[in-house]
Amino acid sequence: MIDLAKLKEIVSLMSANDLSELSLKQGDESVSIRRGSQASTVINHQPVIYGAAGGVMPAAAPAQAFAGGAVQPAAAQAGSGQAAPASAPAPQAAPAAHANTIDSPMVGTFYSKPSPDAKSFVTVGQSVSANSVVCIIEAMKVFNEIKAEKSGVIDAILVKDGQAVEFGQKLFAIK
Repeated sequence: MIDLAKLKEIVSLMSANDLSELSLKQGDESVSIRRGSQASTVINHQPVIYGAAGGVMPAAAPAQAFAGGAVQPAAAQAGSGQAAPASAPAPQAAPAAHANTIDSPMVGTFYSKPSPDAKSFVTVGQSVSANSVVCIIEAMKVFNEIKAEKSGVIDAILVKDGQAVEFGQKLFAIK
């Protein structure tokens, strides 16, 4: 039988050295000691969402999700199995109606201007060449200039400033 005094000494050594688990085996006797709870540590990050006007809004709670340019409670999205309608107005034109478009080459955040107080790279009705910068997409804190890669006239801007975009998403309709 294991000596109770030795067990108390082992527990105090575990506490002094901040050990959470110990297993000992001596001959045909073995002891496993665990201290503290078995729950794992959870780190909860609350992201900052940048608004279209360049302002900063802290994310209100982890139970919120970003969808379609508006912050909505996750309960509203998952309650009935259907996504809640976005409160933001629809883009200028339906993306499916345009055959010739400039598409996003990456996932990120769309910005139509180089800074919040600057003028837009392009506007509806403006002519662009293949090397014209039409917007910036921020991905992982890097601002990437997006070029038109085709010549024409901007017919419609299909996304809003500050909106999250996906790879291949239509950004601009071009004639």
